[in-house]
Amino acid sequence: MANVEKTAAIAEIADKFRESGAAVLTEYRGLTVAQLSQLRSSLREHATYAVVKNTLTEIAAKEAGITAFDGHLQGPSAIAFVTGDPVEAAKGLRDFAKAHPLLVIKAGVLDGKSLSPEEITKLADLESREVLLAKMAGAMKGSLSKAVYLFAAPLAQTARLVDALRQKVEAEGPATPAAAADEAPAAADAEATTDVAEGGDEN
Repeated sequence: MANVEKTAAIAEIADKFRESGAAVLTEYRGLTVAQLSQLRSSLREHATYAVVKNTLTEIAAKEAGITAFDGHLQGPSAIAFVTGDPVEAAKGLRDFAKAHPLLVIKAGVLDGKSLSPEEITKLADLESREVLLAKMAGAMKGSLSKAVYLFAAPLAQTARLVDALRQKVEAEGPATPAAAADEAPAAADAEATTDVAEGGDEN
């Protein structure tokens, strides 16, 4: 590959990293062309699945500020560049890997944070953002401002918030929609406080 072509390929991969909310690195050794086409089709609504060259991808990842794949770019590699729902993309990869064990999920990145294969599996076990937000909206019929806040919240925060409300309901018994609505900002504030505290420990 000529230097001009390499430069263009690196720039294209770097742009894909920057334009994606998440990315998952896989090894596809042993999979057929037909199986790879099937995987691409299953991910199409949420991600673009692209076969990549390791050396070029390593350079592109550094240019895009991605470190999650360091040390993992070995063997025949392909990346799912996620521009849609990361939960649904993770589900698609997990389900395909169960049916086709030759697909190996090696590492991922979500909103700039590195993900292990185990964390990607946990992400796949979550309900989709749309389902989570629909459940929360149902508990907040009388409060538009609180519903808007939740629709703008990051996926991981929303999932933890829903889980916190679920645990509270199980502990205290069924709550009215208004009560559930009142809990949402408090749970979100607590989550934000925890994130700040954790960030401070790292510095």
